Amino acid sequence: MKIALYETLSGRSPIEDFISDLPKNDQARFADVFEGIEKYGLDCPRVQFRQLRGKLWEVKFNAPSGGFRIAYVVVQLETMVWLHTFKKKTQKTPANDLDIAEKRMKEVLGL
Repeated sequence: MKIALYETLSGRSPIEDFISDLPKNDQARFADVFEGIEKYGLDCPRVQFRQLRGKLWEVKFNAPSGGFRIAYVVVQLETMVWLHTFKKKTQKTPANDLDIAEKRMKEVLGL
């Protein structure tokens, strides 16, 4: 599976910005997840996939400093677009993070 990172109209990637601000060991875990999904697709070990709303899904995984979530949408057949990522602090996905992911999903899908 191919992974694309969401970019703003100005070409900035909020996903890359988020990851680059993390400690090196968490960055390494993100790299492992990225490579694992590209290699194994939805059968990637040590990560979970869960539907959030409609076409919006999330990747759930743990890193040295805690749990992380990546909201994504699948476009075309084998392309996953990472829309938004955040550190999991509560049981429920925060509404603000869900709103950001949905807005970006609509933009990516042209809705």
